[in-house]
Amino acid sequence: MIDMINFQTFLTGLLVVSTLTGLVTEAIKKILTEHNKQYKANTLAGIVSLVLSLAIGIGYAIFVGAGFTAQITTAIIALVFMSWLCAMVGYDKVIQTIGQIKNTGKDDIDE
Repeated sequence: MIDMINFQTFLTGLLVVSTLTGLVTEAIKKILTEHNKQYKANTLAGIVSLVLSLAIGIGYAIFVGAGFTAQITTAIIALVFMSWLCAMVGYDKVIQTIGQIKNTGKDDIDE
C-alpha cells in the first residue's frame, strides 16, 4: 500500500487540476453570460477547483491504492487552494497580456 505522495506527483496534479479548473471555469462563465446570469468569477473558480481537486485527488488515491493518511489529505487540501489561486489569476491575466501584446504590436506598426 502506498501511503505517500511525492512532490513531483503533487506538482503534476496541480498542473492538471489548475489547467482544468481554468478551462472549466471559463466554459461555465461563457454559459452563464449567454443566459444573462450573474456570477462571481472568483467564487465560481473556487467551487470548480474544490470539485476537481477532490475528484482528482480522491481518484488518484484510490487508483494507486493509497490510504487516506494525513499527508494525502493535506495534499488534496493544498491542491484545492493552489489550483483556485492559479485559476483566479491565470486565464484572465493571460488573455489580458495577449491583448496588450497585440495592441502594442499594432501601435508599433502604425507609428
